Amino acid sequence: MHLLVSNDDGYLAPGLLALVKALRPLGKITVIAPEQNHSGASNSLTLSRPLSIHRVAGGERDGFLFVNGTPTDCVHIALTGFLDEMPDMVISGINQGENMGEDVLYSGTVAAAIEGVMFGVPGIAFSQVDRGWAKIDDAAKVAYDVVKQAIDGGLPADEGLHAPLINVNLPNLAYDNMQGWRVTRLGNRHPSQPVIKQISPRGDPIYWIGPAGEAKDASSGTDFDAIKQGYISLTPLQLNLSDEKRRLSMLESSWNRG
Repeated sequence: MHLLVSNDDGYLAPGLLALVKALRPLGKITVIAPEQNHSGASNSLTLSRPLSIHRVAGGERDGFLFVNGTPTDCVHIALTGFLDEMPDMVISGINQGENMGEDVLYSGTVAAAIEGVMFGVPGIAFSQVDRGWAKIDDAAKVAYDVVKQAIDGGLPADEGLHAPLINVNLPNLAYDNMQGWRVTRLGNRHPSQPVIKQISPRGDPIYWIGPAGEAKDASSGTDFDAIKQGYISLTPLQLNLSDEKRRLSMLESSWNRG
């Protein structure tokens, strides 16, 4: 079993190190992560400049590889020429902060797993709900359990069209205090909070992106509800963004011409 591990918090992130340590008993591990934090990078690729790969020598991260690019860059380079063989799975995380609801559209953590799926490699993304790395080793133990389950029991395919993709959110709890895991659907957030406007030292207005909005749909079965109840949330995702109901409605209306 060959696992490709990446993240979006950067190769020095405690979540990445804890994840790698936990997964080592499962087989060969290759770590290719961004040099710097790329939270919110989504599926962006770096096309304006060349990228380079460097290897860590010594210490707990000995052998880790890091790229001066995005999470998607890391996995893309690995799967399109850097690795001699395709990995069996792409594992991303453990992210500092939740990736629930619409977060998955912005998340570099989820994007790294998605990039594997686009090349036919199953992907699992792990995120800890609260920032600060509290109970990160406990979260890594859960990650081991989930990946072991995926290896032993397999992951359901997306009607044969894509490799499986699972988004996992973990409460910052001790391992024995977690309620187990639930298979969930994505919840929904209110719109993000307003931008934060400031004035630069030169007198120019500058803007910081505001915090994410609060949960709008946190009903039973959602990732938000599972986390609130102390459970681990496992949400299967798919790459097909087509709105099938709206497509059929448009086909039956005046939108379909020619």
